[in-house]
Amino acid sequence: MASPTVSDTDLQPLSRGLSLRHILFIALGSAIGTGLFLGSASAIEFAGPSVLLAYVVGGAAVFMVMRAMGEMALAHPVSGAFSEYATRYLGPWAGFVTGWSYAFEMALVAIADVTAVAVYMKFWFPGSPSWIWVASVVLVILAINLSKVKLFGEMEFWFTVVKVTAIAAMIVGGIALLVFGVRLDAEAAPSVANLWEDGGFFPNGLSGFLACFTVVMFAFGGIETIGITAGEAENPRASIPKAINTVPVRILLFYVLTMAVIMSLSPWSGISSGNSPFVQIFDGLGIPAAAHILNVVVLTAAVSAINADVYGAGRMLYGLARRGLAPASFTRVSSRGIPWMTVACMGVVLVAGVLLNYFFEDAFLVVASLATFATVLVWIMILVTHLAFRRQRAREGAGPTEFPTPLGAAGSWIALAFMLGVLVLLGFFEDTRLALIVGAVWCAVLAALYLALRPARRRVEG
Repeated sequence: MASPTVSDTDLQPLSRGLSLRHILFIALGSAIGTGLFLGSASAIEFAGPSVLLAYVVGGAAVFMVMRAMGEMALAHPVSGAFSEYATRYLGPWAGFVTGWSYAFEMALVAIADVTAVAVYMKFWFPGSPSWIWVASVVLVILAINLSKVKLFGEMEFWFTVVKVTAIAAMIVGGIALLVFGVRLDAEAAPSVANLWEDGGFFPNGLSGFLACFTVVMFAFGGIETIGITAGEAENPRASIPKAINTVPVRILLFYVLTMAVIMSLSPWSGISSGNSPFVQIFDGLGIPAAAHILNVVVLTAAVSAINADVYGAGRMLYGLARRGLAPASFTRVSSRGIPWMTVACMGVVLVAGVLLNYFFEDAFLVVASLATFATVLVWIMILVTHLAFRRQRAREGAGPTEFPTPLGAAGSWIALAFMLGVLVLLGFFEDTRLALIVGAVWCAVLAALYLALRPARRRVEG
């Protein structure tokens, strides 16, 4: 896997074709996926109304991660993003772990979503074979990612428009149902009082509140892709700060407000993890084609997620290859400025992942669990790198950066403690313990592989 470090003079650079509009909507869309449309029901089932507080707390921690990454991105707007920063400030081992964990995270989420696409399409074509839809979406995604990066930005823009419109309609419609007193639950009237009257704000106690964080943090996974765009942004110094600073607004609007409306319309205990909470809202609005509209939305969310995952993983592998931490072939760039080899490899991964899901029914549980661990691991590495970044600047007597983090190093320490706490929580609950076990195996494999390949890399570089 290791290969000689490729010098910048031997490389054709990536195309800088992402405008401010593209990056803002990539940032916007990265917070909206199956974690919100489908996974939010599980979080509500764990914690009840206190899930609102969990989204605020978890969102604040993620915002600190984003600001830490943003400060480094403006100092070094490169394609490898946080993996390259880890290499620079902590050493090649850190870049290796961070980069491959992120690529693996993106691959796992993409595998889950491409399988979900086949399920969504069977809603309209129940007798059709899954492979037709899987092959179709893989071809579409590869076509988008092998075209100019501007096309990727445009597609993410329109995918996000669909998702944001659906959420806005749900919020406005839900508030209208509250105002007019339309019942979605036969036993309880719609009211904001449902947030504390059905067993209290913490109906399942502290344990339920803590358990929901494993689902909440998974929902935020992939938001760090904003940092990957720095290497292809037309003006990263203007677009990256604006995109990152919208994170709190997205969290409050898309998660907190949405969940508050849903649990006000119907007591939290009536929401089952087997169904999307959005179904209740659209049905309550009396829209005849509610199920079809929702299917379009979740299908769009899945395709958008796959598109962004392939983009993020591909650019990360390109950055790793530049530093000799991935095959040298991953540095191959097309005439359009696209790292086509990494995109092609992600296409193979998607097909292999679908086969895995086809032959093993429980594969999705392993995939989702490991993706959760990988997500938090990447965030931890970003925070540790940021602390090393600040220490080096302090030693060099460098002045303030263009985009300093709130609270300075203290903010990163607080967020780091929180992320480590999330990893510990994975081991406390039976439903999520698998994530910690498989995650530990993943770290051990990475460590062993890095140590095994280090002598060969030294001989090549020497």
